[in-house]
Amino acid sequence: MTATSSNTANPPSPAGAASPLAPEWLQVPADLNALHEPLWAAGAARNDDGELALDGVPVSELQRQFGTPLFVMSENDFRARARAFSDAFNDAFADICGGVDVYYAGKSFLCTTVVRWVEEEGLRLDTASGGELAVAARAGIPGADVALHGNNKSDAEIHRALDMKLGRIVVDSLVELDRVATIAAARGETAKVLLRLTPGVHAHTHEFIATAHEDQKFGLSMAGDSTEQAGLSAAEEAVAAASGYGSVELLGLHCHIGSQIFEPDGFALAAEKLLDFLAAMQAKYSIVLPELDLGGGYGIAYTPADAPRPAAEIAQAMAAVVRSKCAELGITAPRISIEPGRAIVGSTTFTLYEVGTLKTVRVDAPSVGAAGTAEGEPENVTYPRRYVSVDGGMSDNARPVLYDADYSAILASRTSDAAPQLSRVVGKHCESGDIVVRDVYLPEDVAAGDLLAVPGTGAYCWALSSNYNYLARPGVVAVRDGSTRLIVRGETEQDLLNRDMGV
Repeated sequence: MTATSSNTANPPSPAGAASPLAPEWLQVPADLNALHEPLWAAGAARNDDGELALDGVPVSELQRQFGTPLFVMSENDFRARARAFSDAFNDAFADICGGVDVYYAGKSFLCTTVVRWVEEEGLRLDTASGGELAVAARAGIPGADVALHGNNKSDAEIHRALDMKLGRIVVDSLVELDRVATIAAARGETAKVLLRLTPGVHAHTHEFIATAHEDQKFGLSMAGDSTEQAGLSAAEEAVAAASGYGSVELLGLHCHIGSQIFEPDGFALAAEKLLDFLAAMQAKYSIVLPELDLGGGYGIAYTPADAPRPAAEIAQAMAAVVRSKCAELGITAPRISIEPGRAIVGSTTFTLYEVGTLKTVRVDAPSVGAAGTAEGEPENVTYPRRYVSVDGGMSDNARPVLYDADYSAILASRTSDAAPQLSRVVGKHCESGDIVVRDVYLPEDVAAGDLLAVPGTGAYCWALSSNYNYLARPGVVAVRDGSTRLIVRGETEQDLLNRDMGV
C-alpha cells in the first residue's frame, strides 16, 4: 500500500481559480464587487462610494437607523413581481377561462403592509393558519379574497374563516370535510370549499418541500382503494360526500406539487391529472366543478447557478396544457387560480449583517497525481476555508439547516480589489450547523465591522425565524424611492422577557 502524505504548506488556489473545496456549481466571480442581477431586487446597486444601496439608500444608513441583522425589502420590486405574475397568467389564460385568480401565498412572508400591497396590486391572499387570518383581518382585505389552507385546521380556525366569510376553505381530508360541514351547519351557513388532492406528481426539489407524492401529510389521495369504500379513492369519496352536505358549496379542486420548482413540466402534469379527475367526476356524478387551483412553488435564484423560468414562460406552458386537455375531454375549462409566494417576495429582500470574528481552517482535498505519490494515487493536500461570523444566523434564516438551502453573499459596505477567498458565512448560535451561506467567494480582506448582504431572503426567512439562544428577531424595513419605512419592528430583549412569567 502506498502511503499518502499531507502537504499543509500547500498554497491556496491562485486568484481566479476555483478552490477544490468549492461545489462544482460555484465559480470564482470575475468581479467580486458586481451584483448578479437575478439574485437582487430591482433598484439594488452600488453607489459612487462603493456601498450597496437599495433605491438610493446605502446599507450604512440602514444599519445606522435600524441596526443589524435587518431584512431590507424593496416595495417597488414586490409590487412589480406581483403585477408580473398577474399579467402573465391573465394573458395566457384569457381565451381559456377569462383569466386567472392569483393568490399570494402569505406563508412565505406576511404582515399587514404586505397584505395591503397584495390587495392594491389586484391579487388575493392565501393563508395557512388562524394567525395569518388575523393579519389578513387586521389589514382589512375582504374575506371573499382570502383562502385558508392547513392539514389540521382547528375548530377555532374554521369558525374564524366563516366569521370572515372566506372565499374558500381548502379541505385536506375526509375528516376535515365533515368537520367544516358540521360547524357550518350548526351556524346555519354554507362553507365554500376546495378539495386538496395529491396527484402523485414528483417535484424535483428537496424531500421536505415536495408535497404531491402519496407518502406525506397533505391532501386527499387520487389512488384507488385508499378508503373504506372499495374502489373509491379518497379524492372521489370526498367529492361524493361534499355534494351531499347542504352546508358545503364545493367550488372545485386544488393541488400543490412542491416548492422551489424551475421547470413547468410538473405543473402541467398535475393540471392534466386534475382535469382528468374533474371530467370523471362530472361524468359519474353530474357534478360540475367550476374552479381549479394549481398551487404555487415557482422557484427563484438563490445563487448564480440557479436559472428559474420567467412567469410568462410558465404561464404559457400551463395554459397550453389546460387548453388542449379541456378540448380533449370535451369540458368547459374551470376558472384557474395559482398561489405564488416565494416567486413574488423572495428576491425583493436581502438580509444585512455585520461581520464579527473570522478564522481560517485547512481542509483536506485530493490532488490526483501530485508529486511524491505513485502514479494516479491521490495526495492529501490541505486548502484554506475561511469562516466569517455574522451577528445573526439560523434564528433569522433556518432554511440552510432545514433544507440544505444555498445562498450567496457580497461585501456590501465597500468595494475591494483583494483576491477571492472561499468563505463560509456562519451565525452566532451555539450550533455547528448554524450556517448562513455554505460556500461563497468573498474578498480576502473582509474584516470585523464590514457589512455583508445575503440576497433572496424575502421568503421563509422571517417567517421561520426564532428566538434560539434568546436572540431577538430582526425587523423588516421597506425601501421605496429613497425612503425607508419599518414594516415589522425588530424585537427587543424586553419583548422576550415580557413573556417569562416566572418573576
